Amino acid sequence: MPFTIAIIGRPNVGKSTLFNRLVGQKLALVDDEPGVTRDRREGEAKLGDLVFTVIDTAGLDEGAKGSLTARMQEQTETAIKLADVLMFVVDARAGLTPTDRAFADFARRADKPVLLLANKSEGKHGDAGAMEAYALGLGEPIQISAEHGEGLGELYDALSALMPESPEEDESGEADEDDEKEDSANRPIRVAIVGRPNAGKSTLINHLVGEERLLTSPEAGTTRDSIAVEINWKGRAFRVFDTAGLRRRSRIEEKLEKLSVADALRAVRFAEVVVMMMDAQNRFEEQDLRITDLIEREGRALVLAVNKWDLMEGKPGQISALRRDADHWLPQVTGVPIVAVSGLMGEGIDRLMQAIVDAYAVWNRRVPTSALNRWFEQAISANPPPAVSGRRLKLNYITQTKARPPSFVLFCSRADAIPQSYLRYLTNSLREAFDLPGTPVRITLREKQNPFAHKRKRPS
Repeated sequence: MPFTIAIIGRPNVGKSTLFNRLVGQKLALVDDEPGVTRDRREGEAKLGDLVFTVIDTAGLDEGAKGSLTARMQEQTETAIKLADVLMFVVDARAGLTPTDRAFADFARRADKPVLLLANKSEGKHGDAGAMEAYALGLGEPIQISAEHGEGLGELYDALSALMPESPEEDESGEADEDDEKEDSANRPIRVAIVGRPNAGKSTLINHLVGEERLLTSPEAGTTRDSIAVEINWKGRAFRVFDTAGLRRRSRIEEKLEKLSVADALRAVRFAEVVVMMMDAQNRFEEQDLRITDLIEREGRALVLAVNKWDLMEGKPGQISALRRDADHWLPQVTGVPIVAVSGLMGEGIDRLMQAIVDAYAVWNRRVPTSALNRWFEQAISANPPPAVSGRRLKLNYITQTKARPPSFVLFCSRADAIPQSYLRYLTNSLREAFDLPGTPVRITLREKQNPFAHKRKRPS
């Protein structure tokens, strides 16, 4: 179990900024608006030679009411239970508030080591607030600036005194190659769950985990950060990212929603498989098609999940209708896996996970060169490329350059003259011949060099 630290405090004291500083990436959303963080977010942190897990938590106002606020507090309490050490952050510029004092009592009751951090202490303005923090009774405050990276040396000294000694490294200092290969084979599949707001993404992930790990609400837009959750299904590890709902760009007005959408798009680019969730009662809407097209352009393996299937009536024959609708509206990913699920009731979860594993395998597939050459000859014989301006187009040969997604280079003459319709024919034929349903297939055209181009013609 890794050494774990939870960052706690009231809203807008800089907890997420400190989290980003420790993990070395801008993983958590940061904004001047209080209460941006809702779900707890975990990350692998490093401070000097200290390596640990850090948890960013929601900042709660004392006396705040509402079911969503109550569940945010439950997430914070869970993070405190998981932690070995608490980092209690106060705003040195704003001074202490009654909420700070309430959080200090909360931290003391946890009966765990507490590091008191007076954030925003850069310059002379933070000194008074830092001195005021002594009144919390949590020891000497460590003055830091998470934004500017100041005071991290003092934080390192305080933290190193609390962390257990790391096991001695092998004298050779070299990792065993077999262990590295095994780690690579067992590496979790990175999966992003995306879709329009209120499609049920967080509810589905909570059912996969078996606990209320992520906040859910009938109100659209509950999820803000892209939260990663570790899942094990039938011995296979997955790292699943819950993301904010993606609305049409013209409807996004608030700065915070723009940040959430940008975070969701980063999750798509980081993922290996993307599950596109749709509402069973409002499926294949324009925004669904836009999101799916984005996933295809990013070159990610794709699975369609039609959620809230428990609300549908007359289920017989509906699955076949889903298949026809998917191929009609999404011709660029013909044959994409489509699974009917209910995140609330847990229906179709095993089918969805198996579809993710299968889509990942297809995404990584390499076609044998001999089989690829046989297919290529048959494809151009059955449907030769059209002549352009009275000149025949010559297709020489094709080769696969990489997988993830399957990508091919087609050597030919006059690459700019080959119609897109003919490339679509080759792409669909490839999918059918080598069982590549749904995954993006890339065919790049490259003109074969003329070996005699450097020789000048003889003068007449």
